[in-house]
Amino acid sequence: MRKGNIFILVIAIVMGGFAAFLARNWIAANTPLAAPAAGTIVVAALPVAFGTELNSSNLSEIPWPSKMPEGAFASKEELLKDGRRVALGPIQRDELILKTKITGPGQRASLSALLDQGKRAVTVRVDDVRGVAGFVLPGDRVDVVLIRSVSGPGAAGENVSDVLLQHIKVLAVDQLVNERQEKPTIARAVTLELDTDQAQKILLATNLGQLSLILRQAGESDPAYAKRVTERDLTRTEPSAAPVVTAPVRRSESATVTIIRNMKREEYSVMKSN
Repeated sequence: MRKGNIFILVIAIVMGGFAAFLARNWIAANTPLAAPAAGTIVVAALPVAFGTELNSSNLSEIPWPSKMPEGAFASKEELLKDGRRVALGPIQRDELILKTKITGPGQRASLSALLDQGKRAVTVRVDDVRGVAGFVLPGDRVDVVLIRSVSGPGAAGENVSDVLLQHIKVLAVDQLVNERQEKPTIARAVTLELDTDQAQKILLATNLGQLSLILRQAGESDPAYAKRVTERDLTRTEPSAAPVVTAPVRRSESATVTIIRNMKREEYSVMKSN
């Protein structure tokens, strides 16, 4: 190999090493360092079932590098200092312990502890059909439909269906309040979370007709347009488009005949024969 080629190869290796060194320093300077742990946060040390009392054996503290979520606890002492607390639902291992998932100090795991501020619990009777075949579970959202008989045209009565309430939270099905129930169960009663006005409507509606539940899509919160449906709507169909009538094409009774004589064009109209 020529000396010139060896010299060029050495220069290329040196320049490549220098470029790699500069790239490494640039990456190190622009990569954010992991923030040191700012404190600790309380999590479940093992799976906790609904109604289980929280204590030092089923709680643990882990490092938490950022701002604590709202309702979290920095230490077990902070969580337990005011009295016993009970889980309001299943909590998995290493899941954060939040105020919304446990009772207040000294409270027991009753249905009243699950109610949001200003809400009430009202239970309605359902069956396997009106309860969506048992697929309505605690934590789901439903619409409540009232089916009743009203005065129709003339003296005859008429059955109607009205959407009474929308996007209502289910607190419990029969005596089950476990949101992580895996298998559907045929319910005889469903407990709903309502405000005072909604609770009055539900209680009055139970005396007027039959209540049914419509299960909403998970995460859907927008109210849907709902109108009253009557017996006449069951057989009503959309009006079909009027048939298009085309006028018959009228055939001409005469024809034009062209005759050319001595370079002169002449046209004659003659009658067509049938």
